[in-house]
Amino acid sequence: MKTVSIVTINYNNIIGLKKTMQSVLKQTYNAIDYVIIDGGSTDGSAAYIEQHDSKLSYWISEKDKGIYNAMNKGIAQAKGEYVLFLNSGDALIANNTISTIVSLGLDKDIVYGNLLRVNDNTTELKIYPEKLTFNHFYYKGHLPHPATFIKTKIFTELGNYREDFKIVSDWDFFVKAICKFNVCYKRIDCTVTAYDTTGISANPEFRTSLLKEREQSLEEHFPLFLQDASRLVVYDKLAKTQHYKLYQSLLKNNILKKLNRFRVSIFKLGK
Repeated sequence: MKTVSIVTINYNNIIGLKKTMQSVLKQTYNAIDYVIIDGGSTDGSAAYIEQHDSKLSYWISEKDKGIYNAMNKGIAQAKGEYVLFLNSGDALIANNTISTIVSLGLDKDIVYGNLLRVNDNTTELKIYPEKLTFNHFYYKGHLPHPATFIKTKIFTELGNYREDFKIVSDWDFFVKAICKFNVCYKRIDCTVTAYDTTGISANPEFRTSLLKEREQSLEEHFPLFLQDASRLVVYDKLAKTQHYKLYQSLLKNNILKKLNRFRVSIFKLGK
């Protein structure tokens, strides 16, 4: 039986923490290594965590240097073959979620499923592509971190999350792992997590910082491809326009060549 580590980080979000912890503690799968990293909360979070101490593999409540520093602390304590980051406010979709994922196959370096984005009373199911491309990460964005199982040894081989980034270290890790080091991955058609969209990375106010950090990441990992990557975005947008689709249709059916031959014939008759 594969051991799955679940890492939850929290800071002064006791309501979200309770929801997250209960979704993990109610799992029917027995081989869960549950790690909680609290950033020294003052809202009663530490006391709540301590109440469930016997069901946890490890927990600590102390000041940290930010989200990714806390996540790296979690990685250091993770004993499972795979690790899933389920931060306070996020919740596994059902009590048998982990057992379902394991039965469907945790057999690649990165395995990801669907994500249910929750915002107040609205929900949106996000389904990610089966085949990942550089264009997906550059233009579409990311993999669903709370619905992605990462083989723990990958962090040892490629390094942990960058702590100088505040928002996109998980994106930076996935781009580096998949596009640069070609780790193997797999999509599972299963909704894993209800994702709380009130987090920092989901907040539109942080869009400028997000884009700046992403650009810095690409400059470091793929400095020769940035110009080409920009062209990919332009091409992708162009390909969605009606004019371009019409042009492609005319080209495919040789209509442009026929029109050109007709134009030449008319020109010769005119002479």
